Amino acid sequence: MSVARRDVYTAAHTLGLSGRPLCVHASLRSFGWVAGGAPTIIAGLLEAGCTLLVPTFSWDTFAVAPLPRQCLAQNGTSPGYYETSQQTLSGVSRIYAPDAPDLDRADMGALPAAVLAMPGRVRGDHPLCSFTAVGPLANELVAAQQPLHVFAPLRALAEMGGSVVLMGVGLTELTLIHLAEQVAGRNLFRRWANGSDGQPMAVEVGGCSDGFGKFAPILAPVMRSTVVGQSRWRVYPALETLKRLAQAIRNDPMMTHCGRTDCTRCDDAVLGGPILTSSAPIIK
Repeated sequence: MSVARRDVYTAAHTLGLSGRPLCVHASLRSFGWVAGGAPTIIAGLLEAGCTLLVPTFSWDTFAVAPLPRQCLAQNGTSPGYYETSQQTLSGVSRIYAPDAPDLDRADMGALPAAVLAMPGRVRGDHPLCSFTAVGPLANELVAAQQPLHVFAPLRALAEMGGSVVLMGVGLTELTLIHLAEQVAGRNLFRRWANGSDGQPMAVEVGGCSDGFGKFAPILAPVMRSTVVGQSRWRVYPALETLKRLAQAIRNDPMMTHCGRTDCTRCDDAVLGGPILTSSAPIIK
């Protein structure tokens, strides 16, 4: 039995999501067979009056190495990263603009790729971790995203009474947890992409998410769930979820840690993230 647009519309209506903005993280494969593929999922949500926000990250195309003076301490980088990134990052000749079609398809999946290809979509101004939206509130959700305000669309989602929907994926895909780290008082990591002048500029990014499954008991009281086709949907109200996450991180900073002894990103996140003051040490 295949999943049709009406199935998605009905699920959104049953969950009380009609007319609301949604940040969706989805595995299309989790549904089983979907007649029409990812556009069917999008069409069902739009038919329910939802505005759809998805991550459309593009590290592979636009990431560059930093200048020596930009190399920060406690920035979630392994020893030698700043030297090796000169050879391994491929964005040296590229300058991002929100009308760019590029995304990391293998990591993002079919649904973000389909949203990004839609006429009238609105993409944020962030070269590595943009969000893209379609629907009546698309501009309002995405407008504030900038290189040093990476999770502005998620803040807007929370302020507008929206929800995050995990479709067949787990909490390791819940980007809202990275925003919660910032709300809890951490600095977000910095990576680099070319600015409009063609020179590397620092941009905010998230860290390791491999340990985020530990938040499941904390979020269970606010989570609603249904099944569409073979896909388990988990719905989290963005504002209440953000508050719970931030408080949990304040109470126990190790909640976000993946548990690997060699994970520099987790170690540095627990310490508060990169040191950004004017007197901060520079990594050579």
